Amino acid sequence: MTESLTESIQFRAAEGSRPVEWRIAPGITPYDQALTFMEERAAAIREGTAGEMIWLVEHPPLYTAGTSAKPSDLIDPERFPVFNAGRGGEYTYHGPGQRVAYVMLDLKTRREDVRAFVSALEEWIIRTLASFNVKGERRDGRVGVWVARPDKPALPDGSPMEDKIAAIGVRLRKWVSFHGIAINVEPELEHFDGIVPCGIANYGVTSLVDLGLPVTMNDVDVALKNAFVEVFGPAEASSS
Repeated sequence: MTESLTESIQFRAAEGSRPVEWRIAPGITPYDQALTFMEERAAAIREGTAGEMIWLVEHPPLYTAGTSAKPSDLIDPERFPVFNAGRGGEYTYHGPGQRVAYVMLDLKTRREDVRAFVSALEEWIIRTLASFNVKGERRDGRVGVWVARPDKPALPDGSPMEDKIAAIGVRLRKWVSFHGIAINVEPELEHFDGIVPCGIANYGVTSLVDLGLPVTMNDVDVALKNAFVEVFGPAEASSS
């Protein structure tokens, strides 16, 4: 068993814990509404008046700035609305065709370890992609999940090209997490051109459909839930 897998398993809830609520938002969710909802839900989890939750959404086209975002990485600030997200990380894009999973978990009851939590989120994504025979990989110094692109020209140093297929950006307040992950299912990839995604300029961005896979959002939602149960433990039936 690898170290990363061991870390992931340690984020499972305690035996007998209430299953995580699993909710899928219909249509397009405005970003400011999502921020408000997450803030309120995270506070309620800490107060003990609400349970843990995974919330799956799609957003209209927009850019978000994390706490490490560099102004120079916002190449086209007039292209789409820009939001200060308050999460970790740099600039990212959200839009239709991208599955965003907001992760509101109580790490006090799981494990108080931020780095291991990010590793667990990566494991969740990697297992989800494996459902579609896509090999997602971690890279030192590059948060998120990457896929090798031997079909593309190599980098200037001769190393193989890699594209980012999923991003991670989280925030913790009193050890309750919010924000989460984003997997590119079939977004407009040119929309990423208005930023330097996650501050990394030498690599591209891809999606499941860009890789030639006829995958729907529902397919990804099913795979996400199955992989979540493996890594983090039981989840309730989906609701809208």
